[in-house]
Amino acid sequence: MQKVLQAVADPIRLSLLRQLAAKEPEEIPCGVFDLPVGKSGLSHHFAVLRMAGLLEQRDQGQQRLNRLRREEVEAAFPGLLALVLRDDGDNAARS
Repeated sequence: MQKVLQAVADPIRLSLLRQLAAKEPEEIPCGVFDLPVGKSGLSHHFAVLRMAGLLEQRDQGQQRLNRLRREEVEAAFPGLLALVLRDDGDNAARS
């Protein structure tokens, strides 16, 4: 649980997860994400999400495809993804 919470605490990784969730069940190539980081930074964020068990990557030709591991995460931590992926302006916890 600690790895998962640390992974989703970062705004870049949270954005990655939200972008993946918005395209489900599609698999998204690494180069398609709209994020303000370079390739090496993006690789780091993907690795953190993969190690936390939130993301699955697979190579297809010269592309690396990504998918949210929704079923697996939901089985391990029921309701967590719904809370994490909810985009309520990120201010609900501050109000």
